[in-house]
Amino acid sequence: MAKKVLLAFSGGLDTSYCVKYLADKGYEVHSALVDTGGFSAEELKRIEDRAKYLGVASHKTLNLSDRFYKDCIKYLIYGNILKNNTYPLSVSAERIFQAVAIAEYAKTIDAKAIAHGSTGAGNDQVRFDMAFAIICPEVEIITPIRDEKLSRQEEIDYLKKHGIEGNYDKAMYSINQGIWGTSVGGKETLTSKGYLPEEAWPTQITKTGEEVLEIDFKNGEPVGVNGKSYAHPVDAIKKISEIAAPYGVGRDIHVGDTIIGIKGRVGFEAAAPLIIIKAHHLLEKHTLTKWQMYWKEQLANWYGTLLHEGQYLDPVMRNIESFLADTQKTVTGKAFVHLSTRNFYLQGIESKHDLMASKAGQYGEMNNSWSGDDVRGFSKIAAMQNIIYYKVNEQ
Repeated sequence: MAKKVLLAFSGGLDTSYCVKYLADKGYEVHSALVDTGGFSAEELKRIEDRAKYLGVASHKTLNLSDRFYKDCIKYLIYGNILKNNTYPLSVSAERIFQAVAIAEYAKTIDAKAIAHGSTGAGNDQVRFDMAFAIICPEVEIITPIRDEKLSRQEEIDYLKKHGIEGNYDKAMYSINQGIWGTSVGGKETLTSKGYLPEEAWPTQITKTGEEVLEIDFKNGEPVGVNGKSYAHPVDAIKKISEIAAPYGVGRDIHVGDTIIGIKGRVGFEAAAPLIIIKAHHLLEKHTLTKWQMYWKEQLANWYGTLLHEGQYLDPVMRNIESFLADTQKTVTGKAFVHLSTRNFYLQGIESKHDLMASKAGQYGEMNNSWSGDDVRGFSKIAAMQNIIYYKVNEQ
């Protein structure tokens, strides 16, 4: 009897290759797609049809969007997390959840092996391997693209040789789609200078002009868009993307350090994540104290790095999440974002917790809670240690 293998399947070039490769090696191939919220019903059907066309014994779509938001995206918003001040962890955030879901499903079908289509040069190979090793250490891990050291052209040639049809021009770009953004990799991102052509971006620019987007936050979570409330923040995220992405905002190329030590570049399209993070951060500036903001930034950067490097299952992540969640008690209000072609900026906020509206004093204008003498004394005490230092050291 053929050994049963579960393939983490996206429908793209790499995993299409994996299906035929594993079948040629004598495995009974089952596939599963983990939907973290970035797919339409039509896209899910197309991917399922693709898997069956390639000859899998079964295909399963695992819907993880609610869990992904509740257990991860929420904390990325709380922490205003942008890797290297640029990237909203669009793919790296969802990979650990995909890996966990694949490992759990592999157990239910009694798979003896799990396969994924990661290359040997990226982060995903580590994220998948770590999760599988923790959750189901007894299962064999198979990685055809990594082990065979294949180029995308070699994969295309292999599939053509087996009579497998596909849009191979589009396959020259690796696209990973999720609710928290879509990554785009191609020959341009393999260099330090190239930029992705217009046709490579998943969402084309179809909007011109300008408009103001209103986002409602409740305790740090986006719960309303343009006056309409949403029971689940995932729906608010989708609505923001629907409104903003056609302007061509949220596109960029991230340059960062991989887990395995090399530098890497990847394009991404993340209109909703970037807008939400920037709007949330502005609201926090108005509603949190300076020390809350300071320690949030330290812990959030650490959280983002650990998540990026596949360490989501470390218990320290739950400790950081508890801190981040506790800071959001007063982060409630509205943020106003101006949208135009390829650009957005923040207009301002409204909140009953706005510390700028304090009656104690108004910056650059007046104070009601201290006198000039109070400030003179405070300034002298605040400078005292440096006054002593420079006197002692005769500077």
